[in-house]
Amino acid sequence: MTITVVLADDQEMVRTGFAMILGAQDDIEVVAECGDGVAAVEAIRRLRPDVALLDIRMPRLSGLDVAAQVGALTNVVVVTTFGHDEYVDQALAAGAYGFLLKDSGPALLVAAVRAAAAGDALISPELTVPLLERTRGQAHRTGRPLPDLSARELDVVRLVARGRTNAEICAELHIALGTVKAHLTSIQQRLDARNRVEVAARAWESGLMDA
Repeated sequence: MTITVVLADDQEMVRTGFAMILGAQDDIEVVAECGDGVAAVEAIRRLRPDVALLDIRMPRLSGLDVAAQVGALTNVVVVTTFGHDEYVDQALAAGAYGFLLKDSGPALLVAAVRAAAAGDALISPELTVPLLERTRGQAHRTGRPLPDLSARELDVVRLVARGRTNAEICAELHIALGTVKAHLTSIQQRLDARNRVEVAARAWESGLMDA
């Protein structure tokens, strides 16, 4: 199945480069290229792509604002030159499935789009450790308990909190991909979590990962 992508960046050369990289993949199609945030929102609402690839700093509407508006319509990956902690946290809080630095390279860009389309999260490696440290630190300060989850759902939560992808969860728990996705949908609804990163944060803050 082809993954459809709306690409938004205010630099034409960046848009062209990303479109060439993604368009060269047999399973990815860039259906729109946008130069500002308002155009991105309009394209996403009209085309309902599988993934929206958004720069943070754009005219008229930032990538973070776009993500907050269209998170229910598409899976967002934020791509930016700026890897500041607050940008990462704000993007994930807005429901983004991925956060990449622009110099991460073609392979990681393609992997992030495929991961987002599959409902997985992918963060640039150099940003992952600081994110986990912040998540764990915040977890010990809040200590919100998890609602009642089944034993299998707790297994899934633990693996998500350890950064496992859906495919890896399938392999470790010996269950089908569709079952993993069904569990994640139920878990996110019950935890009021917009993405798997928020699920991981709830796992750490609840003390589940210390058991």
